[in-house]
Amino acid sequence: MAVNLKPIKDRVVIEMIEETVNKTKGGIILPDTSSKEKPQIGTIIAVGSDEKMKKEVKVGDKVIYAKYSGTEVTLEEKKYLLLKFEDILAVVK
Repeated sequence: MAVNLKPIKDRVVIEMIEETVNKTKGGIILPDTSSKEKPQIGTIIAVGSDEKMKKEVKVGDKVIYAKYSGTEVTLEEKKYLLLKFEDILAVVK
């Protein structure tokens, strides 16, 4: 599904991957209202125009990004993150 977000320059749009079930090590299921950390992994769905960035990442790459970076946007009930290229820490292979 194409999203109507086109990042500019050195920015990417990432679809955030959220865990659906939170469990403790003992197997206790935690409700959504419990304190959760912000996810740090997502899939790139759009890449800006920066040529250096395009050599490193592409649409479809799963990436790990810096905690508390970027700007969250919700469109059509999905969460996306607008992120600077420098905040991408690694590509998950």
